[in-house]
Parts: sequence; C-alpha cells; structure tokens
Amino acid sequence: MAFNGKWKIHSQENHEEFLKAMAVPEMLIKMIKGVKPTTIIEQKGDDFTIRVETPLRTVTNTFTIGKEAELTAMDGRKFKCTARLEDGKLICDTEKFSHIREIQGENMVETITAASTTLTRISKRV
Repeated sequence: MAFNGKWKIHSQENHEEFLKAMAVPEMLIKMIKGVKPTTIIEQKGDDFTIRVETPLRTVTNTFTIGKEAELTAMDGRKFKCTARLEDGKLICDTEKFSHIREIQGENMVETITAASTTLTRISKRV
C-alpha cells in the first residue's frame, strides 16, 4: 500500500516534449505548461482509485490490477489499459504510451513514455 496518499509534483523533465509527442493541442500545452498536479491514490488490495487534480480539471480513474479498464487522460481522451504490479511498480501499457509509477525512498517517480519521448515526474507525499 506504499502508493496510498496525496502526492505533489516536485519536478518534471520533458513535460512539453511529451505532450507534443502525445499530440496534445498547442493551445492546451500553453495552458498547462507550468501546472504541477496533485495526485491522490487510494489502494485497497488490487483496487486503485487515482485522482489527479489541477486548477483546470480533476480526473478520477478506478481500476483493478489484471483487469482491463477504460481510463481518462488529463486532456479528456479515453483509453483502455490493464494495469499490473511488477517489482513494486504500478505499470500501465497502452498502444500509445507506457506509464510506470514507483516509490523510491520518500518520492513517487513516474516515467511516462510515448514514441521516443519520456516524461519523468518526481512527487513528494504531502
């Protein structure tokens, strides 16, 4: 249950490049360029609820490890994913991207890759 809690992004690398790789419209990229979301994770066994909050929008996704779920990205696009836990990492792979969350010490590190672009975000528990 190491993922449980409220997390605030402390730093991120390649954010704008990643959004472009995901074909996010330029106007939206400009609006969210400096935004650092807060993520609230509730884990009960294999069931997860992840809420990502920004000043522009809040998105809540609920899923169960090993079962396909329809999730919503921050830009409103829907996608299907079957999440898995592997070596303490929460992994969601889709046709367009891979999202890995892991706890490293006091930080949650997210590595999100689309095409050849990787966004790395480091969050601290608040």
